[in-house]
Amino acid sequence: MSRRIAVVLFNLGGPDNPDAIRPFLFNLFADPAIIRIPNPARLVLAWAIAKKRTRLARDIYAEIGGGSPLLPNTEAQARALEAELADLGEVKTFIAMRYWHPMSQETAMLVKDFAPDEVILLPLYPQFSTTTTASSLRVWRDACKIA
Repeated sequence: MSRRIAVVLFNLGGPDNPDAIRPFLFNLFADPAIIRIPNPARLVLAWAIAKKRTRLARDIYAEIGGGSPLLPNTEAQARALEAELADLGEVKTFIAMRYWHPMSQETAMLVKDFAPDEVILLPLYPQFSTTTTASSLRVWRDACKIA
């Protein structure tokens, strides 16, 4: 019988269009691993930073087509990885972005629906950091409790 394997690729995420820039920035700066002050002060500060930086970020993203290329690039990596691992059984890749869609909450539900025998978590960050890998793992664990 073929094994069902879910591979979850973690990445930062990025705004996919100009309207997503401010909420993406808010999500980034609202992360307690990024700004280590208690709520509600962190959320107020995250809102203020996102508001202030949106215009500059919008100009920068406009130079590369209006949004981040991170999701399409990660999707291409996921497809290539799925093809490479096909001999292991029924392998399906999933993407969980930390600060923009698809986020861990929605991905955890998709993984649950797939009903894998094994789940492999694969951070795509170039290094371990509490603000990247550890933050993604924390949010993933929380999402799995709800899924």
